Amino acid sequence: MLAASVAAALALAGCHQTEEKSEDIRPVRAQQVRASDIDLLSEFAGDVRARVESRLGFRVGGKIVARLVDAGAVVKKGQPLMRLDPQDLQLAEAQAQAALRAAETQRDFAKAELKRYQELMAQNYVSQTLRDSKDVAFKAAQANVDAARAALKGQANQAAYTTLVADVDGVVTAVNADVGTVVAPGTPVVQLAKSGEKEIVIGVPEDKVDALRGVSDVRVRLWAHPDQVAQGKVREVSPAADPVTRTYPFKVTIPDSLPDAKLGMTAYVAFASKTPEALIHVPLSALFYERGATSVWVVENGTVRLVPVQPGGVSGNEMVLKGGLKPGQVVVTAGVNQLKPGQKVTILGGEKAPPAAPAKAAASASASGAAK
Repeated sequence: MLAASVAAALALAGCHQTEEKSEDIRPVRAQQVRASDIDLLSEFAGDVRARVESRLGFRVGGKIVARLVDAGAVVKKGQPLMRLDPQDLQLAEAQAQAALRAAETQRDFAKAELKRYQELMAQNYVSQTLRDSKDVAFKAAQANVDAARAALKGQANQAAYTTLVADVDGVVTAVNADVGTVVAPGTPVVQLAKSGEKEIVIGVPEDKVDALRGVSDVRVRLWAHPDQVAQGKVREVSPAADPVTRTYPFKVTIPDSLPDAKLGMTAYVAFASKTPEALIHVPLSALFYERGATSVWVVENGTVRLVPVQPGGVSGNEMVLKGGLKPGQVVVTAGVNQLKPGQKVTILGGEKAPPAAPAKAAASASASGAAK
C-alpha cells in the first residue's frame, strides 16, 4: 500500500508539471480613428411630417352616418371621406323649391297684370300712375324669384356639403370622429397629409436657437436607416416656444435623396461646422482617466498600449482630440477599465473601422446627445 501511494503522488506531480497556464485574452470593442474637418455642434431627434397637412371638417353640422376611410389610407383629390345624414338638408331644399315655385307664380301674375294695364293705358282707360304701380309690383315679384333661386342654390350646396371629400392627394394621418357623432360646422374630423415634400420637426432649446439659426451645414438621417445621411435645410424657425416642451420648433426639409422617409419616422438633425484643420474624433467611452491624465488604449498586433491624448472638446457623444493619435490607429471603445499595458485582446464582431465619409462621421452621434 505504501508503494502504491508513492506511485500515485508521483503521477499527480507529473500532471501538474505538464499542465499549461491559460492565457488571459480580453474581449473588447474597437474602431479605427479617422481625421475629419467636420465639428458636430448639436444633434436633435425629431419626427418626419408632411410639409402641408390639412384638418378637414364639414361645412355644415349634422350626424355622421358613414366613415369611408381609416388612418393610413392613401386617398386622391375629390375622394369621399365621410358623410352626414342629409335628411334635414334635403327637407330644407324641398322647402326652398316650394318657395321658388310660389315666387314664380306671384311673378307671373304680376307680369300678366302689368301687361293688361299697359294695354288699358294705351286706350286711355287707366292712368299712368296706376300703370306704374303694376310695374313696381312686377319688379318686386321678380326680385322675390331671384332671392328664392339663390336660396335654393344655397340649400343645394348645403346638401352637397354633407359629403366630406379630400382636397388634395395624400395620406389620412388621423380620424377624429366616428359614425354616430354629431359635429358642428368646421369641426376637424379628418387629418390629411399632402403627398410630396416632407420635413423633420425638432425642438431646439432656447439657449441654442440663435446659434443654430444661421448654420448652413445641416445633416439629416433616419433612425431606421442610419447609413443614409443627406444634406437638409432649415425652412422655418418658430418665433414662439412650444407651451409643453418649452423648446422652439425647427422645420428642416428632407431632400429627395431620402426616399425611405415615411410619416412619423424618427429622424435626427445634426448641425455641423468646419474646423480649420482635420481633427480626430473618438467616442467618449474610449477615454481612460488615470492620475489626472487622459489616455486611450491603442490595439497593435493583438495587444494594447496606453497612449496619452490631448482633449479638445466634446462634440455630441465624441471627444475631439488635439493630439496623441494618428489617423488609422485602432482604439478600444468599450472595456477600457479592464485592461493593462501589454494585455492581449480580441475585438468583438470585427468592428474596427467607422464610416469613412465625413458626412457620416458628422452624424454619428447617438440620440442620447440630442439635448446637447
